This record gives sequence, C-alpha cells and structure tokens, in this order.
Amino acid sequence: MEFYMKFPRNKKEKALFILIVSVISVNIIAPLIACLEVGFSLQTWKSTLQVLPFIWIAVVIMVLLTGKPASKMSRLIVKQGDSFRACVLAELVCNVLLMSVVLTVVCTWIGTRSITVYPIKHFFNIWPRNYTVALAIEFLVAHPIARAVMNAMHRKADGKKAAVAGGEAGQWGENEA
Repeated sequence: MEFYMKFPRNKKEKALFILIVSVISVNIIAPLIACLEVGFSLQTWKSTLQVLPFIWIAVVIMVLLTGKPASKMSRLIVKQGDSFRACVLAELVCNVLLMSVVLTVVCTWIGTRSITVYPIKHFFNIWPRNYTVALAIEFLVAHPIARAVMNAMHRKADGKKAAVAGGEAGQWGENEA
C-alpha cells in the first residue's frame, strides 16, 4: 500500500516526482559539494548558483537514463515481499550510485566551465564523497519530501473518488435502509 500511496501512479505524477526530487537535490547537493571541494565562501556559493540550471538539466537526463538500470540492480538486492523501506533504500543506493559516477565528472566540468581531466584523474578521491553526500540528501531530504507530496495528492484524489462514489450510491438509494 505504501508504494501505491507514496510513488507516482502515472507519467504526470512521475514528472512531478522527478521535478521535486531534482530541484531539491540540485539546490542542496551541488552547492555543498562545491563548497567541500573548493572551500565554503560566498563566492563559491554564488558561482555554483550560476551553473545550477545546467547541473539540473544534467541531473534530469541522468535520472531518465539510470532509472531502469537502477531498478534492475535493486531487484538483485531486494526480493518480493521485502519492506517498503528496504526497497526504497536499495533503489536509492543503486540510482545514486549510477548517477554519481557520471555526474562526478560532468558536474565538475559544468561547475568549472571547462572540460579537463581533473575529475577523471581524481575520480576515486572525489566520487566517494559525492556519492555519500548525494545518497544522504536523497534519502533524508529529497525523496521523503517527494513521497509526502505524492501521498498527500493520492489521499486527496482517493478521498474525492470515495466521496463521488458515496454520493452516487446515495443518489440511487443503495445506501438507504
């Protein structure tokens, strides 16, 4: 039931879910990683804000590209009947793993506004930190907010359907004794 209530049911809801998660993630993860990389300063934060739209585009593209492979990977970890939280955690671990591998390089290029070998040469020094930061933000902030929005939308929609169904039943005398 939690999957039905807390995850998108159609393409429109999936687009909203991706929008919520990606906007929250990009606005927290990118500035945090940039500050961890070059130091916490107002200049670093301002510089990061200037490239956030381009980073957001890269993130959305990666979400769309890694969705199915991450689902396949997570099914190797969890099985039918495992808890909602176990399934969500496995899916997030796999999705963030795939995305962070690519985005560690691509977002460095976007952020520095130059394509260099730096993120490739230092990948194994940079990536573990990026993965950890991204996983924490996704699991603790972005996804819970997006799931809460989906849950609220579904409760409202299901409540309206129940009210309409109840009203129709009463109209035809089915609920009257």
